[in-house]
Amino acid sequence: MDEQLSPVDKTRLDEEELQVLLAAGEEIRECHRVLSQAKLNVVGECLKNQGTFTKFNHYPKGDVYDWATHSQYYYHTHRGIGDEHGHFHTFMRARGMPECAEPVPYDGDVEWPSGVDAVSHIIAVSMDKYGYPIGLFATNRWVTDETWYTADNVIAMAEHYKIDHAYPNWPVNLWITAMFRLFRYEIRALLEHRDEIVGGWKHEGVDTFEDRNLEVTGFILVTVEEQLQDICKALA
Repeated sequence: MDEQLSPVDKTRLDEEELQVLLAAGEEIRECHRVLSQAKLNVVGECLKNQGTFTKFNHYPKGDVYDWATHSQYYYHTHRGIGDEHGHFHTFMRARGMPECAEPVPYDGDVEWPSGVDAVSHIIAVSMDKYGYPIGLFATNRWVTDETWYTADNVIAMAEHYKIDHAYPNWPVNLWITAMFRLFRYEIRALLEHRDEIVGGWKHEGVDTFEDRNLEVTGFILVTVEEQLQDICKALA
């Protein structure tokens, strides 16, 4: 599918919302700054001391997990699309989900993670070879072997996403947490669009959630600087 969406029009947001986005963007800039001062970058810190960078493997090994918020991420590569070096997959585990969150009804043959093992993919973040974000995208269920929740539930999870420790690197974890704030409206748009695509994907005899013809449901090309420029224009 790989349908491209546009960044959310920032003039639709009120000043308070814009200020929250602006603060997140400035925090991301600071994370890039302190890393670059030591000739480091977000991606490199996830790959450090991890051996040969191999397609499909998770970096860092064992993923990054916050036991307080139950937020999780890993970095990997396999697509080789455009300028993408690889991408982060982000998740919320069962214990961090809203109490009202319930998986969607499913009568297919694949066993989904359930109970305390339930996990929801939130969004993927495409990165270039210099360690800067270049896009966001949403995926079908089979891509990350997740438990499927409606967009409303996943959006609520995204609002509480936070990695609040120093492994593998404190600026990297501050960065990915701030990315959720800076691009909160793009994330919402991608998840709502994801549900529209999956809901309308009807092929007789095919389990939509497992259909390898439906991998990426939608993407948005983004950069931090362009996002900040749009925010500042809307605030002017």
